[in-house]
Amino acid sequence: MPSEKFLEGIYYVQGRDFVDAGVVSSDIKRALKEKGIPESVIRRVAVITFEAEVNIISYADQGTIQLFVEPGAVTVEAVDIGQGIPDIELALQEGYSTADDSIREMGFGAGMGLANIRKYSDVFTLTSEPGNGTHLTSVVKLDGK
Repeated sequence: MPSEKFLEGIYYVQGRDFVDAGVVSSDIKRALKEKGIPESVIRRVAVITFEAEVNIISYADQGTIQLFVEPGAVTVEAVDIGQGIPDIELALQEGYSTADDSIREMGFGAGMGLANIRKYSDVFTLTSEPGNGTHLTSVVKLDGK
């Protein structure tokens, strides 16, 4: 029998809205605390959602981050409508970035976003279609295994 998966929230992210960068990840962190999720899991999910949020703001027109809490795991799905990623393996390398100067001047675009998301995920999937957008799924298991 499949496990129950409960949608805890859907958060909308507007591209190029750097003023609100971090708002979604803070809201998700608060929601997980209210659910009694272990602090170690909350920290990992906070990193994942912040990096996903900044990537949508930096590279997409718009997107959503969905949070699911299920028995044994927290799942984050980030979906955007944007330029997409032409070379996923290259984009996953630490330090690789396509950020323009305006993004770097704000302190973003160091090329650690996707690498950090993968590092803090127990299960990580990323698909992208250049010109259409990106779909990222990250699962953090509650037992850490």
